[in-house]
Amino acid sequence: MLTRDFLRNADCKTAFGSIDESMLLTSEQRSASLDCTLARRPDNSPVWIFGYGSLMWNPVFDSDEARPATLNGYHRAFCLRLTSGRGTHSQPGRMLALKEGGRTTGLAFRLPEEKLREELELLWKREMVTGCYCPTWCELDLDDGRKVTALVFIMDPAHPLFEADTSYQVIAPLIAKASGPLGTNAQYLFALEKELQTYGMRDDCMSELVNQVRMLLAVSPAEGVPGLG
Repeated sequence: MLTRDFLRNADCKTAFGSIDESMLLTSEQRSASLDCTLARRPDNSPVWIFGYGSLMWNPVFDSDEARPATLNGYHRAFCLRLTSGRGTHSQPGRMLALKEGGRTTGLAFRLPEEKLREELELLWKREMVTGCYCPTWCELDLDDGRKVTALVFIMDPAHPLFEADTSYQVIAPLIAKASGPLGTNAQYLFALEKELQTYGMRDDCMSELVNQVRMLLAVSPAEGVPGLG
Protein backbone atom coordinates (compact mmCIF):
# COMPACT_ATOMS: atom_id res chain seq x y z
CA MET A 1 0.00 0.00 0.00
CA LEU A 2 1.24 3.48 -0.82
CA THR A 3 2.29 5.41 2.28
CA ARG A 4 4.07 8.69 2.96
CA ASP A 5 7.27 6.85 3.84
CA PHE A 6 7.07 4.73 0.69
CA LEU A 7 6.74 7.82 -1.50
CA ARG A 8 9.44 9.77 0.34
CA ASN A 9 11.94 6.95 -0.06
CA ALA A 10 10.85 5.58 -3.44
CA ASP A 11 13.23 5.48 -6.36
CA CYS A 12 10.83 6.16 -9.21
CA LYS A 13 12.96 4.10 -11.59
CA THR A 14 12.25 0.89 -9.67
CA ALA A 15 9.66 1.34 -6.89
CA PHE A 16 6.60 1.15 -9.16
CA GLY A 17 8.00 -1.49 -11.50
CA SER A 18 9.88 -1.16 -14.76
CA ILE A 19 9.23 2.22 -16.39
CA ASP A 20 10.53 3.22 -19.80
CA GLU A 21 13.23 5.79 -19.00
CA SER A 22 12.19 7.89 -21.99
CA MET A 23 8.89 8.59 -20.16
CA LEU A 24 10.24 8.84 -16.61
CA LEU A 25 10.38 12.39 -15.23
CA THR A 26 13.47 13.28 -13.24
CA SER A 27 13.07 14.87 -9.82
CA GLU A 28 14.11 18.17 -11.42
CA GLN A 29 11.41 17.85 -14.07
CA ARG A 30 8.77 17.05 -11.45
CA SER A 31 9.86 20.08 -9.43
CA ALA A 32 9.67 22.28 -12.52
CA SER A 33 6.19 20.94 -13.28
CA LEU A 34 5.08 21.77 -9.74
CA ASP A 35 6.62 25.25 -9.96
CA CYS A 36 4.81 25.88 -13.25
CA THR A 37 1.51 24.71 -11.77
CA LEU A 38 1.85 26.89 -8.66
CA ALA A 39 2.76 29.86 -10.84
CA ARG A 40 -0.67 29.49 -12.48
CA ARG A 41 -2.44 29.42 -9.12
CA PRO A 42 -5.42 31.69 -9.78
CA ASP A 43 -5.55 33.39 -6.37
CA ASN A 44 -4.42 33.10 -2.76
CA SER A 45 -7.41 31.04 -1.68
CA PRO A 46 -6.74 27.60 -0.11
CA VAL A 47 -5.42 24.91 -2.43
CA TRP A 48 -7.79 21.99 -2.88
CA ILE A 49 -7.04 18.65 -4.56
CA PHE A 50 -9.74 16.72 -6.41
CA GLY A 51 -9.60 12.98 -5.80
CA TYR A 52 -11.57 10.80 -8.20
CA GLY A 53 -9.65 7.49 -7.92
CA SER A 54 -7.25 6.15 -5.31
CA LEU A 55 -6.83 9.62 -3.79
CA MET A 56 -10.37 9.14 -2.44
CA TRP A 57 -9.49 6.18 -0.20
CA ASN A 58 -5.75 6.71 0.24
CA PRO A 59 -4.81 10.37 -0.26
CA VAL A 60 -1.48 10.01 1.63
CA PHE A 61 -1.09 13.81 1.83
CA ASP A 62 -2.31 15.70 4.92
CA SER A 63 -5.44 17.82 4.55
CA ASP A 64 -7.39 20.20 6.77
CA GLU A 65 -10.77 19.34 5.26
CA ALA A 66 -12.35 16.79 2.92
CA ARG A 67 -15.73 17.20 1.21
CA PRO A 68 -17.70 15.40 -1.51
CA ALA A 69 -17.44 17.49 -4.67
CA THR A 70 -18.49 17.63 -8.32
CA LEU A 71 -16.31 18.53 -11.28
CA ASN A 72 -18.14 19.63 -14.41
CA GLY A 73 -16.68 19.22 -17.88
CA TYR A 74 -14.79 15.94 -17.36
CA HIS A 75 -15.62 12.27 -16.85
CA ARG A 76 -13.80 9.19 -15.54
CA ALA A 77 -12.22 6.93 -18.14
CA PHE A 78 -9.78 4.03 -17.89
CA CYS A 79 -7.73 5.56 -20.70
CA LEU A 80 -4.20 5.26 -19.28
CA ARG A 81 -2.23 2.16 -20.26
CA LEU A 82 -0.84 0.73 -17.04
CA THR A 83 2.65 -0.73 -17.35
CA SER A 84 3.83 -0.19 -13.76
CA GLY A 85 2.29 -0.13 -10.28
CA ARG A 86 -0.62 -2.50 -10.96
CA GLY A 87 0.48 -3.64 -14.42
CA THR A 88 3.60 -4.54 -16.41
CA HIS A 89 4.89 -4.09 -19.95
CA SER A 90 4.11 -7.72 -20.74
CA GLN A 91 0.64 -7.63 -19.13
CA PRO A 92 -0.56 -4.00 -19.16
CA GLY A 93 -3.70 -2.94 -17.38
CA ARG A 94 -5.69 0.29 -17.41
CA MET A 95 -5.54 3.17 -14.96
CA LEU A 96 -8.17 5.80 -14.34
CA ALA A 97 -7.90 9.34 -15.65
CA LEU A 98 -10.22 12.16 -16.70
CA LYS A 99 -11.31 13.02 -20.23
CA GLU A 100 -13.27 16.00 -21.49
CA GLY A 101 -17.05 15.94 -21.30
CA GLY A 102 -19.66 15.13 -18.68
CA ARG A 103 -19.18 15.41 -14.93
CA THR A 104 -17.36 13.59 -12.14
CA THR A 105 -18.13 13.23 -8.45
CA GLY A 106 -15.30 12.66 -5.99
CA LEU A 107 -13.67 14.13 -2.90
CA ALA A 108 -12.04 17.54 -2.50
CA PHE A 109 -9.18 17.91 -0.02
CA ARG A 110 -8.06 21.29 1.36
CA LEU A 111 -4.30 21.35 1.91
CA PRO A 112 -2.67 23.18 4.83
CA GLU A 113 -0.98 26.32 3.50
CA GLU A 114 1.94 26.01 5.92
CA LYS A 115 2.79 22.57 4.47
CA LEU A 116 1.66 23.19 0.90
CA ARG A 117 4.94 22.58 -0.88
CA GLU A 118 5.74 19.45 1.13
CA GLU A 119 2.34 17.89 0.46
CA LEU A 120 2.36 18.77 -3.23
CA GLU A 121 5.85 17.36 -3.73
CA LEU A 122 4.59 14.07 -2.30
CA LEU A 123 1.57 14.20 -4.60
CA TRP A 124 3.72 14.94 -7.66
CA LYS A 125 5.95 11.96 -6.91
CA ARG A 126 2.83 9.80 -6.88
CA GLU A 127 0.91 11.19 -9.85
CA MET A 128 3.56 12.66 -12.15
CA VAL A 129 6.08 9.81 -12.46
CA THR A 130 5.71 9.83 -16.25
CA GLY A 131 3.98 13.18 -16.70
CA CYS A 132 0.85 11.49 -18.07
CA TYR A 133 -1.48 14.01 -16.42
CA CYS A 134 -2.01 17.72 -16.99
CA PRO A 135 -2.39 19.33 -13.53
CA THR A 136 -5.19 21.82 -14.11
CA TRP A 137 -6.90 24.41 -11.92
CA CYS A 138 -10.65 23.78 -12.07
CA GLU A 139 -13.74 24.96 -10.22
CA LEU A 140 -15.45 22.39 -8.00
CA ASP A 141 -18.91 22.42 -6.47
CA LEU A 142 -18.72 21.17 -2.88
CA ASP A 143 -21.66 19.35 -1.35
CA ASP A 144 -22.25 22.22 1.09
CA GLY A 145 -22.81 24.75 -1.72
CA ARG A 146 -19.35 26.29 -1.80
CA LYS A 147 -17.40 26.71 -5.01
CA VAL A 148 -13.63 26.25 -4.73
CA THR A 149 -10.66 26.14 -7.08
CA ALA A 150 -8.85 22.81 -7.06
CA LEU A 151 -5.97 21.04 -8.72
CA VAL A 152 -7.24 18.24 -10.95
CA PHE A 153 -5.09 15.62 -12.70
CA ILE A 154 -6.46 15.32 -16.24
CA MET A 155 -5.20 12.85 -18.84
CA ASP A 156 -2.79 14.26 -21.42
CA PRO A 157 -4.14 12.81 -24.71
CA ALA A 158 -0.74 13.37 -26.34
CA HIS A 159 1.03 11.10 -23.84
CA PRO A 160 2.36 7.78 -25.20
CA LEU A 161 0.35 5.82 -22.61
CA PHE A 162 -3.00 7.33 -23.62
CA GLU A 163 -5.53 4.80 -24.93
CA ALA A 164 -8.58 6.06 -26.82
CA ASP A 165 -10.64 2.86 -26.65
CA THR A 166 -12.22 2.61 -23.21
CA SER A 167 -15.06 0.22 -24.04
CA TYR A 168 -15.57 -2.34 -21.29
CA GLN A 169 -15.24 -5.17 -23.80
CA VAL A 170 -11.64 -4.10 -24.44
CA ILE A 171 -10.49 -3.05 -20.99
CA ALA A 172 -12.23 -5.59 -18.71
CA PRO A 173 -9.91 -8.49 -19.74
CA LEU A 174 -6.89 -6.21 -19.28
CA ILE A 175 -7.93 -5.15 -15.78
CA ALA A 176 -8.78 -8.73 -14.81
CA LYS A 177 -5.29 -9.98 -15.73
CA ALA A 178 -2.95 -7.13 -14.80
CA SER A 179 -0.93 -6.93 -11.60
CA GLY A 180 2.31 -5.35 -10.42
CA PRO A 181 4.32 -4.26 -7.35
CA LEU A 182 1.33 -2.36 -5.89
CA GLY A 183 -1.17 -5.19 -6.34
CA THR A 184 -3.74 -6.12 -8.96
CA ASN A 185 -5.56 -3.82 -11.34
CA ALA A 186 -8.88 -5.41 -10.31
CA GLN A 187 -8.30 -4.47 -6.66
CA TYR A 188 -8.13 -0.84 -7.73
CA LEU A 189 -11.37 -1.10 -9.71
CA PHE A 190 -13.27 -2.80 -6.88
CA ALA A 191 -11.97 -0.28 -4.34
CA LEU A 192 -13.20 2.56 -6.51
CA GLU A 193 -16.61 0.94 -6.77
CA LYS A 194 -16.74 0.55 -2.97
CA GLU A 195 -15.70 4.15 -2.34
CA LEU A 196 -18.31 5.54 -4.71
CA GLN A 197 -20.96 3.42 -3.02
CA THR A 198 -19.85 4.69 0.40
CA TYR A 199 -20.59 8.27 -0.66
CA GLY A 200 -23.70 7.43 -2.67
CA MET A 201 -21.99 8.44 -5.90
CA ARG A 202 -22.83 6.90 -9.25
CA ASP A 203 -20.60 6.71 -12.31
CA ASP A 204 -21.93 5.31 -15.56
CA CYS A 205 -18.50 4.12 -16.67
CA MET A 206 -18.27 1.71 -13.74
CA SER A 207 -21.18 -0.70 -13.48
CA GLU A 208 -20.77 -2.80 -16.63
CA LEU A 209 -16.98 -2.75 -16.33
CA VAL A 210 -17.10 -3.99 -12.73
CA ASN A 211 -19.59 -6.71 -13.64
CA GLN A 212 -17.42 -7.92 -16.51
CA VAL A 213 -14.23 -8.01 -14.43
CA ARG A 214 -16.02 -9.88 -11.62
CA MET A 215 -17.33 -12.39 -14.13
CA LEU A 216 -13.85 -12.92 -15.61
CA LEU A 217 -12.37 -13.42 -12.14
CA ALA A 218 -15.36 -15.40 -10.84
CA VAL A 219 -15.63 -13.26 -7.70
CA SER A 220 -18.75 -11.97 -5.99
CA PRO A 221 -19.49 -8.40 -4.81
CA ALA A 222 -19.28 -9.64 -1.22
CA GLU A 223 -15.62 -10.60 -1.49
CA GLY A 224 -13.08 -8.26 0.04
CA VAL A 225 -10.54 -6.05 -1.67
CA PRO A 226 -7.22 -6.54 0.16
CA GLY A 227 -3.93 -4.82 -0.62
CA LEU A 228 -5.17 -1.42 -1.71
CA GLY A 229 -2.97 1.61 -2.28
